[in-house]
Amino acid sequence: MKRIFLLLTFVNLVNLVFGQDPQFTQFYAAPLYHNSAFTGSGYAPRIILNYRNQWPSLNANFVTQSFSIDHFIEKANSGIGLMVLNDAQGNRFKNTEVTGLYSYQLKISETNHLRFGLQGSYSIRGFDANGLVFGDQINNSGIFRNYSVDRLANLNFNNAKKFDIGSGILFYNKNYFVGFAANHLAAPTFKFLGDSANVKFETIQGSINRKFMVHGGYNISLNQVFGSPNNTDKEFTLTPTFLYKKQGEFSQLDLGAYVTYTPLTMGLQYRGIPLKKVFSNFPNQDALAVLVGFRYDNFSIGYSYDLTISGLGPQSGGSHEISLSYQLDKFDNDKSPYLKQRKKELACPKF
Repeated sequence: MKRIFLLLTFVNLVNLVFGQDPQFTQFYAAPLYHNSAFTGSGYAPRIILNYRNQWPSLNANFVTQSFSIDHFIEKANSGIGLMVLNDAQGNRFKNTEVTGLYSYQLKISETNHLRFGLQGSYSIRGFDANGLVFGDQINNSGIFRNYSVDRLANLNFNNAKKFDIGSGILFYNKNYFVGFAANHLAAPTFKFLGDSANVKFETIQGSINRKFMVHGGYNISLNQVFGSPNNTDKEFTLTPTFLYKKQGEFSQLDLGAYVTYTPLTMGLQYRGIPLKKVFSNFPNQDALAVLVGFRYDNFSIGYSYDLTISGLGPQSGGSHEISLSYQLDKFDNDKSPYLKQRKKELACPKF
């Protein structure tokens, strides 16, 4: 997702900062980040690491890291989880967010399940003003020191700390899944305060718009079409997926398809809404992505590359993303209820 910040629009430093949340191309490899209802969906302790470097050729690239751990409590039909997100937006803005997650699973029938999720987050956001250039520093002959930069040098910007909440719902069976998530329901406002001997309560203010997501997919078995009697124990599936995001004035649609032939998963994805215009003239399109994943026993690794097709072009360096996950075994005997639970696992691409 493009994250565009309107910085320091007033010389007196009373300003607004607008932006969107970070994103992951491998969105089903970061399930807790996208929908709290996914919490515990592995039916065993699960650890996931995600890393994304967006537009590395630019000086203002975005680096996002996520760590999550979750588990399903069978007796309570509930999942619990913890997620830590670190997002650096160039050298200016940094955000560290700790989120606790909970989900409850409702059995509708033998094959259909409904999950409800809740999450609470504590976020610490920091702003580094060193090296900024203001409009009143520039004249026809170049850059010179003057009022704005002198004031800024005397200000100390504090970290902004806020609580936030979110929720989600997910319906699934062995063939398809569809979900809805709402984040930043508290719509927090962040203020970076600076004090000096001559200036009191100078602020840069950032508002976080509520974010809404709808996502889903369908699992199509290819075993009967292309499989052979010797490969009946392998998963051979085609999974089309979608993810629609809206946050403030920004909206985006991710469309993808993944083929899994264990232990490999490969996929293609398009991000954009080409019929919608942004900034009045430009088509709303962001990237084409290629994905590859490998799964061995309980360990999975995935890599994706985004080719930028927006106005930034390939010179942005695209985006690189890596995901790692490990799912522990809770039981290890053939009559284990855990093995029965595994049959209810979501039909998402597992990379």
